[in-house]
Amino acid sequence: MQGKLVRQDPADEPAGVLLQKIRAEKDRLIAEGKIKRDKPLAEIAEEDKPFELPQGWEWVRLGGVVNASEAGWSPTCIGSPRRPGHWGVLKVSAVSWGSFDPTANKELPSELTPKPEYEVKDGDFLLSRANTAELVARSVVVGVAEPQLMLSDKIIRLSVSSQMNRAFVNMVNNVNYSREHYAANASGTSSSMKNVSREVVLALPVPVPPLAEQSRIVTRVEALMRLCDALEAKGQLEAAHHAQLVSTLLGTLTASTTPEELAANWQRVAPHFDLLLDRPEAIDALEQTLLQLAVRGLLVPQDPTDEPASALLQKIRAEKDRLIATGQIKRDKPLPPITDEEKPFELPVGWEWVRMGAVVNASEAGWSPTCIGSPRRPGLWGVLKVSAVSWGEFDATANKELPSDLVPRPEYEVRDGDFLLSRANTAELVARSVVVEQAEPKLMLSDKIIRLAVSSQMNRSFLNMANNASYAREHYAVNASGTSSSMKNVSREVVVALPVPLPPLAEQSRIVTRVTALRHLCADLRQRLAERQAVQARLAEALVQEVA
Repeated sequence: MQGKLVRQDPADEPAGVLLQKIRAEKDRLIAEGKIKRDKPLAEIAEEDKPFELPQGWEWVRLGGVVNASEAGWSPTCIGSPRRPGHWGVLKVSAVSWGSFDPTANKELPSELTPKPEYEVKDGDFLLSRANTAELVARSVVVGVAEPQLMLSDKIIRLSVSSQMNRAFVNMVNNVNYSREHYAANASGTSSSMKNVSREVVLALPVPVPPLAEQSRIVTRVEALMRLCDALEAKGQLEAAHHAQLVSTLLGTLTASTTPEELAANWQRVAPHFDLLLDRPEAIDALEQTLLQLAVRGLLVPQDPTDEPASALLQKIRAEKDRLIATGQIKRDKPLPPITDEEKPFELPVGWEWVRMGAVVNASEAGWSPTCIGSPRRPGLWGVLKVSAVSWGEFDATANKELPSDLVPRPEYEVRDGDFLLSRANTAELVARSVVVEQAEPKLMLSDKIIRLAVSSQMNRSFLNMANNASYAREHYAVNASGTSSSMKNVSREVVVALPVPLPPLAEQSRIVTRVTALRHLCADLRQRLAERQAVQARLAEALVQEVA
């Protein structure tokens, strides 16, 4: 759109002459009564021009190269796409994604008479006047139209001058600076539904090259887009192969049953690590593999002098009984024994399977008042969002400010060392947990976050690893309630029923130390990968500038 993709030809008829032809065509159509006289368009101020144009180009508003416009008709339709031989009305998704999609339609009921004047025609330039903030005013050029498809009233058909290359106009309408124009001028308070008026569309500043150059630009862009499509398809294929390779190689590690077998499998995997760790999702998979190995006792050697987990369980039970006797906690309900079917893997000697509730003394959820939408300001109280506990580390910034007319509840304030778990979230994130290392003052739990009082005889960081390991995710996936994947819930009963592999306390500490060190390495890998990708992006940008 800036004239940097193809070379200018000084022999081309300049855009100034082209605009005169466009104006003459429009005047002729008005004189013949085929279109109405348009309102005068405001001059384009210098500050409204997003970039400098090459010699021979001109700035004009979109209305200057459009002869007429019309919206369609939106009757109450059948919810499904039209059947063969029936009329249909387009949905805005038909024009939202870069190419015209005739399958995005709803069938016109048989009792309604179609309006052929709104039928889509070959070469139509269509634009959505109502859509999400991201998609409103996106446009397409129809190639060969299917018969019996009508425009809805949320789709505008623009009659582009025959003197313009409408594929070029379509490219202009969908580039970034045009998106900024529509974002600034769209109406509607919700990002899920924005509207643009005809006036906003026709006011878009459009760079107009000579007609011959428009054709060269379109040809060049279409060739490059085909190349991009081919590269994307190749990239998706490579990504699928890479994901399969990662799954296979890391699966070799998690299939290990002893430290010796893990060491042998590691020797087979290690030569391929340069292939594995070249994208963020592979590092995520590696980190999850480390957690899985850690909670199975395969990351650090066992020490036969450690006090066994059975003795640790007696201490945990004694602590709980003492707290019950002194009235500090309520007596817990008996937990059912863990069946062999519930045990996802074999444990090392000295370990025990227990339910989460056996190592937790109490639990509580917080409070969810109606809050201000933005994070709390310094010195004010805030209520945590579930995203504060969703991503492996506690995020104190994920909160909403408590309104000044509500009294805070200090009993729900987050404290150092808290073990927090989300009881409501997406299917992927529900029941994720964190350990708060250092709490900020005046942050309260919401009622979607559970605080578990973990026994002082347990290493809560180890318990956090167990709760976030893949076998635990399977437990929550099976037992979470809710019909939508975007909102799942787990009850306290589901949380305390989680089977937990329990090592000796000293081994818990060794495992936590080892995993912490390995996760630091994973963080370093992510940082290096991001830096490498940033360098590649800057190099690509520099090459494009050089070619231009």
